[in-house]
Amino acid sequence: MATLPPGIRFCLSFSKDQWFRALVLFLTYLLYCSFHLSRKPITIVKGELHKHCSEPNEVEPHSFNEFVILKPQQSSTVHNVSQCGWAPFDKKNYKQLLGALDYSFLCAYAVGMYLSGMIGERLPLRYFLSCGMVASGLFTALFGLGYFYNIHNLTYYIIIQVMNGLVQTTGWPSVITCIGNWFGKGRRGLIMGVWNSHTSVGNILGSLIAGFWVSSCWGMSFVVPGVIIAVMGLICFLFLIEHPRDVKTDDSPLLIPKVSCNGMKIQNQILKAQESYPEKNMLGPTPVYPTHHVVVLQKDHNFGKSGSPAISFSGALQIPGVVEFSMCLLFAKLVSYTFLFWLPLYITSVGHMDARHAGDLSTLFDVGGIIGGILAGVISDKSHKRATTCGLMLLFAAPTLYFFSAVSKTGPASTMLMLLVCGALVNGPYSLITTAVSADLGTHKSLKGNAHALSTVSAIIDGTGSVGAALGPLLAGLLSPYGWHNVFFMLMMSDAFALLFLMRLIKKELKCAQQPLVEQTEWKEH
Repeated sequence: MATLPPGIRFCLSFSKDQWFRALVLFLTYLLYCSFHLSRKPITIVKGELHKHCSEPNEVEPHSFNEFVILKPQQSSTVHNVSQCGWAPFDKKNYKQLLGALDYSFLCAYAVGMYLSGMIGERLPLRYFLSCGMVASGLFTALFGLGYFYNIHNLTYYIIIQVMNGLVQTTGWPSVITCIGNWFGKGRRGLIMGVWNSHTSVGNILGSLIAGFWVSSCWGMSFVVPGVIIAVMGLICFLFLIEHPRDVKTDDSPLLIPKVSCNGMKIQNQILKAQESYPEKNMLGPTPVYPTHHVVVLQKDHNFGKSGSPAISFSGALQIPGVVEFSMCLLFAKLVSYTFLFWLPLYITSVGHMDARHAGDLSTLFDVGGIIGGILAGVISDKSHKRATTCGLMLLFAAPTLYFFSAVSKTGPASTMLMLLVCGALVNGPYSLITTAVSADLGTHKSLKGNAHALSTVSAIIDGTGSVGAALGPLLAGLLSPYGWHNVFFMLMMSDAFALLFLMRLIKKELKCAQQPLVEQTEWKEH
């Protein structure tokens, strides 16, 4: 008999359960990567919707003093509507209009997130996620169709952004619940730190795809990502496995079939009973006992999808640590999404680059985010201190933002380095809170194994963070006309507030540093 090839032996060395885990991890990675891929085009196209062509030497103010000096010189300039972008974004108030687009999407996303978490607990996640992805693809493509059908109505674009923000809320509670179902608490920070790089990878791919079309046909910058996320929605419907109990593998213990009927669990148990048989001869054959099928009826008090009732909104808020991490994420996500939506335009304005090159350069921020997410997960796993890890990164993020604003006009080399560092420090806490911390809190010991809680807890944390994500780009749009210096001051203050909300949990962790893990702070994994 011929020996098996090494590749086949390697595949057979893993159990079916391990292959299913790998499938779920890889598939959910691609699914949420497509969500961020479809959100990124608007940030790249901003530089094309409004071109700085009112005057050859027009300069963007970087501080309030520059704004006072430059404003009188630019006030008399008449914009050439036909050459300065896409109406209605070709006017002098284009930053407020672009900020309104961001705010429409993110505000709808924040409101919808609270609802999606509770809806996702009560519906099959695979159907819920698949429908949301197909709908998101439709609305993303509709935004791009405004280019092909020559639509210049601001209301049209705002409505598209609102609807897209609502349907995109189906993504995060669904994927984080699937990951929480399949992976336990061991090394959760590292696994989810690596897995959460889908956010940055999606942003990078979205930037590259949108940047390829932005100068020639910006409508395709939305249509292509829309098609991609819709196709991924179909793949989700075909392959996503919500929970290990949905598959029976050879490595799993034999499960007793259960059928639920009117709140009663019917268990078909196979029992062996020894009836009146004579004593066997020690040297004789082993007697065969008859098999009886016994039907046992048990009252199912938690009749539902997974045998446990869905947790209420107020009940989720009472889990220790949920409020603190939610408020911290509000300010941390404010900073992250301000960079997400305004960084390409900032590079275009201050670095005097075209939209495509600015979009390519902005991907370095997301590369840094990948490094920061993995680093935060590893450190928190080793130290068993999620809050302290986030606090340290937030502490260093604020001065780093100041240095970035100072060196961004000195040249591309220093800008590239600072983009990597800022991405790591800004996205590290954001990544850790939305993944490992949400999973820890969603499986807190006070829930007594209620698997439904994870979707609601992750939705509350990310929904609260999305409020900050909506405020950040809006404030950037209001402050940037008076100088980008004001925008960076707002971002540094946000990092300070994020750190402030974690202080109570950080004190608890440091106070319990010498105690065994099981006796540490209440909100941690058990």
